[in-house]
Amino acid sequence: MKAMVYRGPYKVRVEEKADPRIEHPNDAIVRVTMASICGSDLHLYHGMMPDTRVGHTFGHEFIGVVEQVGPSVENLSPGDRVMVPFNVYCGSCFFCARGLYSNCHNVNPNATAVGGIYGYSHTCGGYDGGQAQLVRVPFADVGPSRIPEWMDDEDALLCTDALATGYFGAQLGDIVEGDTVAVFGAGPVGLFAAKSAWFMGAGRVIVIDHLDYRLEKAREFAHAETLNFAEHQDIVVEMKRTTGHLGADVVIDAVGAEADGNLMQHVTSAKLKLQGGSPIALNWAIDSVRKGGTVSVMGAYGPMFSAVKFGDALNKGLTLNMNQCPAKRQWPRLFEHIRNGHLKPSDIITHRIPLEHIAEGYHIFSAKLDNVIKPVIVPS
Repeated sequence: MKAMVYRGPYKVRVEEKADPRIEHPNDAIVRVTMASICGSDLHLYHGMMPDTRVGHTFGHEFIGVVEQVGPSVENLSPGDRVMVPFNVYCGSCFFCARGLYSNCHNVNPNATAVGGIYGYSHTCGGYDGGQAQLVRVPFADVGPSRIPEWMDDEDALLCTDALATGYFGAQLGDIVEGDTVAVFGAGPVGLFAAKSAWFMGAGRVIVIDHLDYRLEKAREFAHAETLNFAEHQDIVVEMKRTTGHLGADVVIDAVGAEADGNLMQHVTSAKLKLQGGSPIALNWAIDSVRKGGTVSVMGAYGPMFSAVKFGDALNKGLTLNMNQCPAKRQWPRLFEHIRNGHLKPSDIITHRIPLEHIAEGYHIFSAKLDNVIKPVIVPS
C-alpha cells in the first residue's frame, strides 16, 4: 500500500509499505477513504514529541470501508462504512468501564497514563495511522462505528477527533449558564470548542489567536468575539480589561505544545529529546481566568522542563480539568447537533489533498499558507 512515512523533523513522504494484516482475532483492516492532518500531527512533524520513530505512519483522524475482519469480530462486516475514533482502547478494563477510553490500561505498553492513539509517537503505543491506503484497527468491536446513512463523510471524519476534542474541551470547562468563556487557539479544535461552549450555556465566547484569517473564521463559524494577542503588549492584561478586571469564568487551552515549533527546531531541524513544547498558552490560561474559575486543557503536551504556574493556580483556587478526549463518548450528543442542523463540522475544511501530495499538505498546514484551517487527505 501507499502510506505517509516520517523521515525526521520536517520530513515526510509517501512510500510503499507492506499491507497491514490481521494480527489478533478482534482486528479489522479498513481501507481509508478520507483522513486529515491534525494540529497535533504538527508536534510530531516538528520533532517535538518523544519517541517519534522514523518509518512511522501518522494520522489519527480517518474513516473508511471495512476490508477484512478477524474471526472474533461480531459488530462489523466487510463493506461497512466506518468512522474510527482516534483512541485505541479495549472497552473492558477499569478505565474503559468508566468511559475513560483515552486512558485504557491494556493497549499501550510504553506509558501508564495515556492509552493508545493511532499514528502518534510510540509513547502512545506505536500504532500506524490512517494517512495511508489501509490501516489495522484493533478491538474492532469496540472503537469503530458504522457511519449513519444521513451523515456526510467529511462530517464523520471530523467527529473522529477534532470536533469530539473541541466539544470535550468545553465539557471540561464545567460551563454554567451565562459564563464568559475564553478559548486560546483558533485552529480546528479551538473553533469547535468555541462553538460547543454556546451549546453549554455560555453567555460570551472570546477566541484568542495571532492569525487574522483564523480569527475571522472564529467570528464566522463560532460567532465568537476575537482578540489578536500579537496586537496587545500583554494579552493577559487585555483579557482582564475586557472582563471587568476579573478574568474569564472558563479558559480553554486548545493550543498545547507550541505547534509552530521552537527556535532551536526551526534553525537546526532537531528536537530536544524530552521537551514536549512550551507552556505559554497554559500559563496565559492560568493568568486569564478569574479566581475560582476553571481551566480546561486538551491540547497535546509532552514532558516539559519549562515552569507551569502551578502556584498561581493554587493561590487563585482554580479547577484544572484535562485529559485526552474519549472521542466515542461524545458521539451521541454530537450526532444530534449535526442531524438537527446546529453544527456542520465540515465548514472548517479548507484543503482537500491527494495522499501522494501529503508532504506539501504538511508544509501548507505547518507554515499556515493559503489561509489553511483544516486539510483533508484523500488516498487514491
